[in-house]
Amino acid sequence: MNIILLSGGSGKRLWPLSNDIRSKQFIKIFKTPDGEYESMVQRVYRQIRKVDPHATVTIATSRTQVSSIHNQLGENVGISVEPCRRDTFPAIALATAYLHHVQCVPAEETVVVCPVDPYVEDDYFEALAQLHRQAAKGEANLVLMGMEPSYPSEKYGYILPETTDAISMVSSFKEKPDAQTAAEYISHRALWNGGIFAYKLGYVLGKAHELIDFTDYNDLFDKYDTLKKISFDYAVVEKEPAIQVMRFSGQWKDIGTWNTLTEAMDEKGIGKHIMDQTCKDVHIINELGMPILAMGLKNVVISASPEGILVSDKGQSSYIKPFVEEINQQIMFAEKSWGSFRVLDVEKESMTLKVTLNPGHRMNYHSHQNRDEVWVVISGRGRAVVDGLNQEIRAGHVLTMKAGCRHTVVAETELKLVEVQLGQDISVHDKEKHFLG
Repeated sequence: MNIILLSGGSGKRLWPLSNDIRSKQFIKIFKTPDGEYESMVQRVYRQIRKVDPHATVTIATSRTQVSSIHNQLGENVGISVEPCRRDTFPAIALATAYLHHVQCVPAEETVVVCPVDPYVEDDYFEALAQLHRQAAKGEANLVLMGMEPSYPSEKYGYILPETTDAISMVSSFKEKPDAQTAAEYISHRALWNGGIFAYKLGYVLGKAHELIDFTDYNDLFDKYDTLKKISFDYAVVEKEPAIQVMRFSGQWKDIGTWNTLTEAMDEKGIGKHIMDQTCKDVHIINELGMPILAMGLKNVVISASPEGILVSDKGQSSYIKPFVEEINQQIMFAEKSWGSFRVLDVEKESMTLKVTLNPGHRMNYHSHQNRDEVWVVISGRGRAVVDGLNQEIRAGHVLTMKAGCRHTVVAETELKLVEVQLGQDISVHDKEKHFLG
């Protein structure tokens, strides 16, 4: 089974755990069978592998998410990188071209497209396999998965099938309605449109060529920033006469707000926290080392991270986005392909970070023009390369790099260090990569 997972998100609605780099799908809040925590993308990827160990998974995403994907899923997952945001049709067209021209998937092969971040159980992925098989029959150019509504939602579009059969031709699509209109749709057996569908690869390639002048994947990638922003629904779905829909009645949650996220949590609290017995329907997620004490609260979410602290009524938390957009500060935590970093302190001409490198990984060999750096190793062992010279490092070692000095660190075990940046113009853009022979 070929699967394209759409990984977007601006990191606003689940602040302070999410930011412009760490979108909601990378937050580790779901407990695994072995008691560890995993993110939405890790959970979905694990579930796909459980149902179909041989599935070809390609994640369509932006440049800013690539490091987090490699950090959480490893280096072997397929990634179609969008040079910039151009909505879902260009993203799906680019991923489809990637499969065909780079991965050499034949045009007659079937592809399933779905979001990377639903909260679902294994039956959802079994349904995706069924959706894949249905599209392979070629009875329709597109086969959608329609979700059986559990309430008259105003945040989803609706699919109206011609019949009440498990698989039906589509009669029409409806935009996001008000609650009364949604209830009317549901009375006619309408389904939520969750943005899940399957097609033969050649079909979407053909649609892409109709709407975009390009030759192959590389050409499409190069001109991506010139493409019109348009959703797949507007560009393709609503203009296609031959569409089927397959009903799905299993659990499916679109986790996009704190309210819906806490509904899916297995525990009332993650991280250091205490609640007294008078607290009711309270959830705490704490990524800071200090404890959080909650007393006498009801229907509240508390979240603390290096980005900030949120204390909100769960219902009111849905309106967080405009307030977060007013917050202007640098990224305080990020996962990289080699590990992660957390900002500990920011002064006018200095910044202090705690850096963790995963075993067997290293940073890029790089230099900075406008800042000096001092590294203090606090645990683990590895080696440093400074201007071409190798040296073993372990807890207690101190390295000093002047501006212009080329350097990197290679971790043999998990390696933790404190990095102090010193300079008048400290910026994430002040980094030049070099070749390490």
